[in-house]
Amino acid sequence: MRSFAFCLSLFFCVPVLAQQYPSKPIRIVVPFPVGGIADIYSRLIGNRWSELWGQPVLVENRAGAGGNIAAEMVAKAAPDGYTLVMGSIGTHAVNVSLFSKLPYDPVRDFAPIALAVDADGLLAVHPSVPVQNVAELIALARSKPGALTYASAGAGTASHLAGELFKSMAKVDVVHVPYKGNVPAITDLLAGQTSLIFATMPTVLPHTKAGKLRALATTGDARAAATPELPTVIESLPGFVVNNWVGLFAPAGTPADIIAKLNAETRNFMQSKDIAARLTSEGARFVPMSPEQFGSFVKAEIAKWAPVVKASGAKAD
Repeated sequence: MRSFAFCLSLFFCVPVLAQQYPSKPIRIVVPFPVGGIADIYSRLIGNRWSELWGQPVLVENRAGAGGNIAAEMVAKAAPDGYTLVMGSIGTHAVNVSLFSKLPYDPVRDFAPIALAVDADGLLAVHPSVPVQNVAELIALARSKPGALTYASAGAGTASHLAGELFKSMAKVDVVHVPYKGNVPAITDLLAGQTSLIFATMPTVLPHTKAGKLRALATTGDARAAATPELPTVIESLPGFVVNNWVGLFAPAGTPADIIAKLNAETRNFMQSKDIAARLTSEGARFVPMSPEQFGSFVKAEIAKWAPVVKASGAKAD
């Protein structure tokens, strides 16, 4: 009888504990420096959760190794819903093909929560680069092998992959200069230390609008709503499509009801009128997915980018 009572108490404990979540601060680990879309939207979502639940949500930036440092840390954290990572196309789709040895498994070691932002990319050059469009950029790069440089947010990021894919498809020699995040990469581009960049639109669009950089094209499969006047790279280089996305993950084994709660509140916030308008103006979007759908999306992204990485010849180590 005592054994039955104990089992019964455990049965009722699970939903009670889930209802109490969160009962202490939540930490969102960002694999990149302050200022990129992973950081910006981690803070926006975190602030919303904090207002909603009355618990602090701390954003911790742990840049390095193409995001692998942060991803590994969260993969090994307690699966209790209090340590999350804002993963990216790099940490959870590209790095498994880019690095010869990854310290975590992007599928097995994580519980997907929600896709947060899917952002269009923008190809921009420093004003000193004498080109006005993608065709002219390709012609210049072919005429001066190794003379142009492209900045990236680091190994395994969408900006790195886009640059390598561009080199491979356009058959040009452009030198890769990696940084620890989009912000330092863009800072050096603004100073003329590098020639061009493939960056997420929210991080680089303000600089092109201010005339500090020259936008040549977007990197999606269709013209972006935020910049309908700009062509896509694909219009000059058929087959070239690179978008960037970031999403929330918890360690594998995190209770499903906690994952469901985080997913629901992320979706509610990201589909709010103010955030939806902001995303559109920045050339980004929110795609609502259940945790299961997001998990399937990640698996499809891994399969999609593996042959691209192999064909580009890009390696991070």
